[in-house]
Amino acid sequence: MKTKKHGPTAALLSVLLPGAGQIYNRQWIKGSCLLALGTVSAGYFWTVLPKAIWGIVTLGDVPSRLAEVDGKSVSIPGDHSINLMIQGLIVLFLFALYVLFYANVIRDAYRTGRGRDSGRSPASFRQTLIFIHDFKFAQAMLVLPATGILFLTILPIVFMILLAFTNYSSPHHIPPGNLVDWTGMDSFAQLFRLKSWSGTFFGVLGWTVLWAFVATATTFGSGLIVALVLSQKEIVLKGVWRTLIIIPYAIPQMISLLAMKMMFNGQFGPINQYLSYFGLGRLPWLTDPYWAKFTVIVVNVWIGMPLSFLLVSGILSSISAELYEAARVEGAGRWQQARLVTMPFILFALGPVLIIQLAGNFNNFNVIYLLTNGGPTNPNYQFAGHTDLLITWLYKLTLNNNIYNIASAIGIILFIIIAGLSIWNYRQTRSFKEEEMAQ
Repeated sequence: MKTKKHGPTAALLSVLLPGAGQIYNRQWIKGSCLLALGTVSAGYFWTVLPKAIWGIVTLGDVPSRLAEVDGKSVSIPGDHSINLMIQGLIVLFLFALYVLFYANVIRDAYRTGRGRDSGRSPASFRQTLIFIHDFKFAQAMLVLPATGILFLTILPIVFMILLAFTNYSSPHHIPPGNLVDWTGMDSFAQLFRLKSWSGTFFGVLGWTVLWAFVATATTFGSGLIVALVLSQKEIVLKGVWRTLIIIPYAIPQMISLLAMKMMFNGQFGPINQYLSYFGLGRLPWLTDPYWAKFTVIVVNVWIGMPLSFLLVSGILSSISAELYEAARVEGAGRWQQARLVTMPFILFALGPVLIIQLAGNFNNFNVIYLLTNGGPTNPNYQFAGHTDLLITWLYKLTLNNNIYNIASAIGIILFIIIAGLSIWNYRQTRSFKEEEMAQ
């Protein structure tokens, strides 16, 4: 007698109607739940999916407009291009989840049917719940955070990328009074071909890269030096010194930066007043391009050094004294011990942290914006000053000037730079290479 193939039959039924394969496999409760969920989802997408696709493809046909009704000016609502894009993305993301759900229902029905072909009884609803609790609990608990990441992180990134291929900018393409259109690579072409935009972009990019590396090196180097000095036995009152060093980190950064802005004020700041008392003159800390860049780096060292100090101090306390003793027996002096024992341990442990700090300094919005607001003004730049980073320039382009398409193009380029540098630097670290060898 020919054996019945339950697996393909159950899979085919689930293709036609999600949950029907589970009911065919005599999983009544499970199949009914999947059938109800699949039917409701299919009805929802049948209604909203065509409009979502139309909204993303066309970005609307009719803008909002004013019309005279009974002698009064009345606003007649039309299509809002950006709302259509966002709503369309949400529906498409939900539909992607539904497709994933659909595929898993078909696969589950097929596997259960194959089990029946092998003589195994289908799992009951209670047995399914017990299996999930015992073997799939971690995956089940990740569903909610994964959904949050999908809609709160990935969706905004996709939205930003799409904006770079539109003409969403002031004054002629700002909804609801105007529609937004797809323009392909025009935003990138403007950014690189128009001298006003390209000059600003490469100027700000150069300062951003310099700032990121200098800020990372100075905060780590100063924290390392202070931690090494305080680790020496000759230092007394170590607790007091560590407390004083940590205070800048404990104070809210916004308060610290605003206080520093006041102290470095060229006319009324106490620093310039004290300099004038000694006949040294007043320095343009925040108004001269070079002095402003020097000032933000110095202030960033004062704010960022405590964290590096804490990290390095933690590593130093974990290094075994026997290693230093062995180095001394071999005739190594203090500098050789630092080079052969201390630094390898610190760089091995803090290599990934330094990469994170480097990426963070590319996007160090607070220090620049609160201290100089990107100034002083550069007349050759488009909506940017001498100390603006790419991230603060993006802020000005979007919130201050409504130029979203160029800002989105810059955001994509910034993401590629940070991601590329971070991945490359991490692959050069000793911790990554040892992990690769262990595998």
